[in-house]
Amino acid sequence: MKPYILCIVLFLFSLSNYAQIDSKKKSVAIPAVESKKNSSDITPSKPIPNSNNTFGMNRPKVSPSLEMPKKDFSMFPQEEFGNPGELYTKQVDKNLENIKLTPEEVEQRNGSSTDQYFGDFKSKAKFVNVVYRDHGYVDGDIIQVRVNDDIIHARVFLSGGFKGFKLDLKKGFNKIDFVALNQGESGPNTAEFKVVDDAGILVSANRWNLATGVKATIIVVKE
Repeated sequence: MKPYILCIVLFLFSLSNYAQIDSKKKSVAIPAVESKKNSSDITPSKPIPNSNNTFGMNRPKVSPSLEMPKKDFSMFPQEEFGNPGELYTKQVDKNLENIKLTPEEVEQRNGSSTDQYFGDFKSKAKFVNVVYRDHGYVDGDIIQVRVNDDIIHARVFLSGGFKGFKLDLKKGFNKIDFVALNQGESGPNTAEFKVVDDAGILVSANRWNLATGVKATIIVVKE
């Protein structure tokens, strides 16, 4: 009899636990509350009035009659060029047309491109002193000195003071060549020379303006 009663108690206890679990799963519905105001009752925000002051900053007033310039202002003549540098090139060319140099002026500026002959001079002296210097700005002019096509001084730097050599004259022609080896920093190769005999008499003196590789020649004829 007791086992029967125990089974009934266990059955009732299980039904009680199931009812509790099932009650926890049920949710409570909350009824919706209608709003008193309808969306149509919402008053739209007013637009910001048209003002020149926005957030404390003044906006510039634009005049309706303001017209923008059609072309940029220019101090130059109203002429269009494909290349901006063409304007300056034309101005330079126009100035160069007004500068016309004679052949002598061109030679003075660029140096003679042909050999210079300063003449031949007769002398009864036993020897002559040949001296030379840079008659212009001392800029590094260098020459070579030859006598009768023999190199006497291979490289001579022309300074502002005279320097040179003694030449014993041979019977007949004594040819002296001054060859310009460069044109210095400013160009051309510029020099002044003097030939003085054993009595201190000036035989010859002259100046040259030579391009590189060009020579100046003088001949002393011993009688």
